[in-house]
Parts: sequence; structure tokens; C-alpha cells
Amino acid sequence: MRVTIVGGGAMGGTLAVEAASAGHEVSVVDVDRDLRAHAAASGLSADTPEGPLHASVPVVPEPDGGADVALVFVKAQHTAAVAKAVEPLAAAGTIVASLQNGWGNADVLAETVPQEQLVVGVTYNSCTRLSTGHTAHTGRGPTFVGPYRSGAPSGPSETVASLLSSSGWTCEATAAVLGEIWKKLVLNAATLPTAALTGLPAGVLCEPAAMRPLVDGLAAEAVAVARTQRLDLDLDERLEAIHRTLDRAGRSRASMLQDADARRKTEIETVNGAVVRAGERHGVDAPLNRAMVALVAGLERSWSL
Repeated sequence: MRVTIVGGGAMGGTLAVEAASAGHEVSVVDVDRDLRAHAAASGLSADTPEGPLHASVPVVPEPDGGADVALVFVKAQHTAAVAKAVEPLAAAGTIVASLQNGWGNADVLAETVPQEQLVVGVTYNSCTRLSTGHTAHTGRGPTFVGPYRSGAPSGPSETVASLLSSSGWTCEATAAVLGEIWKKLVLNAATLPTAALTGLPAGVLCEPAAMRPLVDGLAAEAVAVARTQRLDLDLDERLEAIHRTLDRAGRSRASMLQDADARRKTEIETVNGAVVRAGERHGVDAPLNRAMVALVAGLERSWSL
């Protein structure tokens, strides 16, 4: 399968190597000149749970040529630029899939991608960037994909699921993908900003006595907002899943904490901000999530002072 991966960071870079190693024809789109130079000279590498992999994968500044599937892994603030970049691919029939954090990225992509070709999803795989062109697949987990538009044909989602599964990412195509995305959104809303603001690794995020009620309260607000959208999320199940995930996380550092460490703009608006906006539309207040948006925004402002 011909695959274009937009965003050569931790997730995109790792999948690029794994998909190429599985026999797919892969290219990566990324604006990082150092990454492009490294890929041209040395290829890309990924440390996986099954062992190290290396692949000759071209990294280009914009999509070049056709693709069966384009997978979007960029940060939320870059989605609008990506939507314009993949428009020619979509016009030629390429399936475009977003596996980005949070909620709202697909709405931006839908401005240039026909809805029947747009696939959305969520993954519980964890990856990290070790150095330029070198990533690590630090944890395997399930991935769920489905059509952006309810009632759209299932073929594009099944194609994406087949690609990911053949690359070692356990993936299920489901019409109920929105519920799966919100399950992950609840986890992210509870754990990402709290990690970014405290600097705590995931495995000890809830050890201070005051932290677990805050994490649980953020999750409860997100579940309440989800349920107003007729999504059958169970709070007890979500809390148990969050606690289990954190207990197993060890010293791993959440993606928003990694952004804060590097003083990069975070994805707070598509995580807690998405919860707040959805709550406002449906008449549900989410004061803890609103506080996280304000605090992380304040943290970002402090870096330029």
C-alpha cells in the first residue's frame, strides 16, 4: 500500500519505520530540515518492543505523488496547514485519517477532504522521540478507527485498519468510533494538563494526596459532557482505566508535559478546551477543565516573558 505519513515526530516516525518494514511504500511529510537531511543520509530507525528496525523512508516538505492512505499525526496547531497540503491528495482519491490527540482536528480536515474519504481514530500506542530520525515504540495498545461522518461507507476505515494492523498496530474499524475517541479524551483531559502543570511523570501523577481528586474530577466533567452527546461512557470504568494506565506508566512523561519541557505550544485547546466547548453547547459546566485551559495558557505565556 502507498502510504503518506504527515508528521514525522514520535508517533509518525515510528509508524513510518514499522509500515515500511512491513512492505508498504511509505513517505513522510515534515518541515524539519534536519529530519529530511538525516532521512536522506541514513534513513529512519525505531526501537520497538520486538527489536530495533531501520528503513529507508523519504522525508519531504510536502506531499509528492499519490497515496492510498495519508495518516495525520501533527500537533493540533498545524492541522489547518495540513488540510491545505493534503487537499490535492484527497482530490485524487486518497483516504485521509487523523489519529491526533483531542477532538476538533477532523473538523478542520473536513474543510478540504471529502467526508466520505475522511477517517478518524484514536490510538493507545505510546512512542517517544530519542533523537533526529530515531524513535521508540514504548508501549503497544489498541487503535480504533471509523468514518468521520456517521453513516459513511466503512471501506476507508477498513483500509486504514488493515494498514495499521499489518504494520503491527492492533486496530479495529468501528462505526462507534466517536465513543472511543471520547474515552481517550477523558483520559487525556484528566492526565495531560495535570502532568504539564506539575512536571510529574505519569506513574506518580496521583501520588500526592490532592492530585487524585483533581484527576478524577476532570474525568467526571468530561464524562458528563460526553453523555450529553448520547455517548454511553461509564464514569467508574473510565476512572478505573485511568488509574490502571497511570499505575503502569512508570517514569513516562505525558505528551503535554514533553511539550511544556520543550516550551512548545501544547494541545490544551483540543483536549480540555474541546470538553469545555462541547459542554457549553449542551449546557454542562466544566469548571475544572476550564481552569486547566486557563492555567496551561498562562504557562505558555510565561515562556515569552
